[in-house]
Amino acid sequence: MTSFSLSQTLLLVLSAVGSVSAGVDNWLSPQYKWTYQFPLPIPPVKAPSKTIVNPVTGKNILYYQVEIKEFKSQVYPDRGQATLWGYDGISPGPTFMVEKGTETVVRFVNNARLANSVHLHGSFSRAPFDGWAEDITPPGWYKDYYYPNSQAARTLWYHDHAIDHTAENAYYGQAGAYILHDPAEDSLNLPSGYGVYDIPLILSAKQYNGDGTLFSPASETTSLYGDVIHVNGQPWPYLKVEPRKYRFRFLDASISRSFLLYFERDAKQGTKLSFDVIASDAGLLTGPQRVSELYISMAERYEIVVDFAAYKGENVTLRNSRDVGADNDYPDTDKVMKFIVSGTSVNDPSSLPSSLRSVPFPPTKSQVVDQHFKFERSNGEWKINGVSFADVTNRVLARPKRGTVEVWELENSSGGWTHPIHIHLVDFRVKKRVNGKRSVLPYEAAGLKDVVWLGPGETVTVEAYYAPWDGVYMFHCHNLIHEDHEMMAAFNVSVLEDLGYDETHYIDPMEERWRAKQQSVEAFDDGKIEERVKEMAGYRPYDKVEEVESVLGEYWETKTKSVVVPTVTTIPTTTFATVVPTSTSAGGSTTSVKVSTTSFKTSKTSSSSSTKTSSTSTTKKKD
Repeated sequence: MTSFSLSQTLLLVLSAVGSVSAGVDNWLSPQYKWTYQFPLPIPPVKAPSKTIVNPVTGKNILYYQVEIKEFKSQVYPDRGQATLWGYDGISPGPTFMVEKGTETVVRFVNNARLANSVHLHGSFSRAPFDGWAEDITPPGWYKDYYYPNSQAARTLWYHDHAIDHTAENAYYGQAGAYILHDPAEDSLNLPSGYGVYDIPLILSAKQYNGDGTLFSPASETTSLYGDVIHVNGQPWPYLKVEPRKYRFRFLDASISRSFLLYFERDAKQGTKLSFDVIASDAGLLTGPQRVSELYISMAERYEIVVDFAAYKGENVTLRNSRDVGADNDYPDTDKVMKFIVSGTSVNDPSSLPSSLRSVPFPPTKSQVVDQHFKFERSNGEWKINGVSFADVTNRVLARPKRGTVEVWELENSSGGWTHPIHIHLVDFRVKKRVNGKRSVLPYEAAGLKDVVWLGPGETVTVEAYYAPWDGVYMFHCHNLIHEDHEMMAAFNVSVLEDLGYDETHYIDPMEERWRAKQQSVEAFDDGKIEERVKEMAGYRPYDKVEEVESVLGEYWETKTKSVVVPTVTTIPTTTFATVVPTSTSAGGSTTSVKVSTTSFKTSKTSSSSSTKTSSTSTTKKKD
């Protein structure tokens, strides 16, 4: 076990005290006096409950069960406990470790205070399993989510996506890592061993009340930046490391705060250390990008390799810059965590290749912009092209044809605010940044992403391949306060009638057969679980993905040569009612019924959606 040297201990104490710069706001929370005094927690690995054989493919499906429930956390040693609600009663939730090609079904059981919806962020899940905001699971209910896990190795994460209170659920603990491995990445000999040399660093920023309880974001309408920085749920932790290479998987799970991270030797403050960015949201980059600082905004993931060999016996601090975007600075928001480097040399068998992979960038197309979206604040409301998610008649803002590439311009016209924009289903290439403080950064250009940060007044151009599935998906600002206040819209990847695949039971995210169900003893019987998983697999949601991608390529090549316009027809409007619990405070909830109407473009309807109602109703939360 690594011990602290006298010089390390002295530097640890001095750096924890620090100083407050001009222009920094005072503490909102009680001052936290234990900076770098507690070790970094490592989220446990989630084990599957059972393995079920897919009746179609004969391959194994891993079945997991996750309970969303309340728990207590002692954040301040000298104050009361904070009440949280998280996956399996911890925050961050347990880490899923899945091999590429192994399908999973995860049953999320809601025993918490508010309704939930789960989004596996970074997965090209079918629409009913993607966490559509109105596809909620009320307390006392459960939903089975079916995931493909057929993309390249990457750091995904699962988090809440429930209409109107995503920020509350995520802030109170509903977020966790989901790591997808594949043999190609494993062969690179990068630092490995979950929690040892390959470590998730899940960032968040929160605010606390005087009694140690968590300040609620329920009444916030703009942002909640937080003045207490957490890593893996612990404020300003430390980690003992060996003088060798480590792989860190960064995830910004904050609801409003962005970071500009850098490493600094305590013995030589003011000098930023170099490190290598090796992966972004959608997996490995083409090659390592050597940098000395890293921008990361809400929902973005970046993986880095840091070599501590040159800092044997020293302390290294991970810091955050001041004046990042529109964020408010507080006394200690320029600190993140401390690394205590052992003074004992070790053998390091890991390597960092100069080439990591051939990134599957979207096929090149003309520079014509297919869609232009303006993210703006108008009369106190957060909107996209003047439309809010509550405007169900107009919220489908784009209809890309399945298997085509589109270029989207994302414009931030909301004054001094910033917006991390997430487009579901796809991985995109960041092509251009204009009217901001920076150009496309090397670690943005060398890989694919699913979130891109829009600085104040900035316009970013992205290019994506809208495949492999058709269906209706969301795109939105990932400042969760903005998302909850309607800065969210939808796009419809249209069904191609003549493609030869009838998959209309997956195009509607509110398809009744995939909706949440009320908890019962019978539903959790082993036989019933296996029956349900096999029923889901029988619809073959994912086993044809490689075939579909190949057919899509051939389809559009043929259409281009023959100049035939594919047939896309419009179906009748689908109307549904959603039970929507809305929070009245951190300690309670009420329930309302929201009736929604949305139109989809497809080849045909699948099954009719029934409606659910509740015995109590209140009006929806307003700005």
